[in-house]
Formats: sequence, structure tokens, C-alpha cells
Amino acid sequence: MRHNVAGKKLGRKTEHRILMFRNLLKGLVQNERIETTLPKAKALRHFADRIITWGKKGNLHAKRMVYRYIPNHKLVKKVFEELAPKFMDRAGGYTRVIKLGKRDGDGAEMALIEYVGYVFKPKKKKEKKEKGK
Repeated sequence: MRHNVAGKKLGRKTEHRILMFRNLLKGLVQNERIETTLPKAKALRHFADRIITWGKKGNLHAKRMVYRYIPNHKLVKKVFEELAPKFMDRAGGYTRVIKLGKRDGDGAEMALIEYVGYVFKPKKKKEKKEKGK
């Protein structure tokens, strides 16, 4: 029995699972929206909500806790200066998971996980530089 055992193993060993969630969190903070499988998205919600809660606290201890999951200065700065202030008046539930259906290759359930209030920003196309004569 799995008494007092939280979280899903997702068919991975502990080290692999931890690194996978770190990479998913990096992508989520950087893009504010990622597409992944449904079980991964549901498991990622817990970590994504925790880093926003720490970001709302804004003290040194909270910053160090976020560095545990996202060892990237730019992304941690984004959590504390851009993402967390958006959710100051919200008590929880900072992410949403949207089901997308089955993946063509293997039939895995796909999902989109994003921060609540996400606004799509299309990337600007780089203009080609003209060659001078």
C-alpha cells in the first residue's frame, strides 16, 4: 500500500524524475505555457504552484528555495519580478491544465499547462539583413 506516499513515479527513477521536473519548470517559467503529457502536467502543477507561492513571499529564504528547482538566475528573477506579482491577490491555483487529446504516434494523452492569465505573445520575426555592395 502507498500510505503517505505523494506524487506519481511516472516510470522513472528518482534522479531522472527530479531532473525532468526541473526542465519542465524551466520551460514553463520561460514560456509561461508548455505542452506535455497529461500525467506530467498534473504532477508539474504542484511544483509550479509552489514556486509562485515562494515568489509571493519574496524573501531570501524563498529565493533559495526556488533556486533548488530552477538553478537559473534570469528565470528566478522572472518568477519574483514578473510572475509572482500577478498572483498577489490570488490564494492558489496559479496554473491550469487543458487536455488536448491523444498524441498521434503513441496515443498518449497530451495536455497544455499554463499560468492563469497567460496572454499569447507571437514572436517577432527577424528581418533579413540586406547585403551591401
